[in-house]
Amino acid sequence: MTDTAPITFRPARAGDGQATFDVTWRSVAGLATGHYSPDQIAGWMGRRTPEFYEGLIAEGRMVVAERDGTVVAFVDAEPGEVTRLFVLPGEAGGGLGRRLLAIGIETARRGHDGPVRLEATINAADFYRRHGFREVGRGHFSHGLGGDPIEIIHMELAAPAGAPPAAGRGGGSVPPGAPASG
Repeated sequence: MTDTAPITFRPARAGDGQATFDVTWRSVAGLATGHYSPDQIAGWMGRRTPEFYEGLIAEGRMVVAERDGTVVAFVDAEPGEVTRLFVLPGEAGGGLGRRLLAIGIETARRGHDGPVRLEATINAADFYRRHGFREVGRGHFSHGLGGDPIEIIHMELAAPAGAPPAAGRGGGSVPPGAPASG
């Protein structure tokens, strides 16, 4: 961890596109090296732009983590899938990814009864295994926008045993400025 200032979580808002773009790129450049080729890393972002991230933010499912008012990580999800989770390299290993994954799983379970899916990068697969996900296949990144193919691991987290149907689940959200816990 790079700082002792507290982490806060909030829903992503218009104007966070550049910050989430930067977190994605810096996370890939710092954490995927050694697992992917230099050409794959260089082309990872494909045709993604900050405006691409603004579109995701407008869907209302992305949560960012801030330290001292700076976005240092984020998670995005849709019913049945955690679609993105990126953490700045200096923030990795301190529990922030775990907290964001919990938020992403909660979001993915809203309106969805089955397992939660995700596409893990090779370097992140062990993190997801430690949190109950299991490998169900391999393939190439499906949320991409150009660039060299990126090998990923398809993973699933089983629905909780005895969980009520999705329609009956409450959908908690992270209030703006809520302090991190755990």
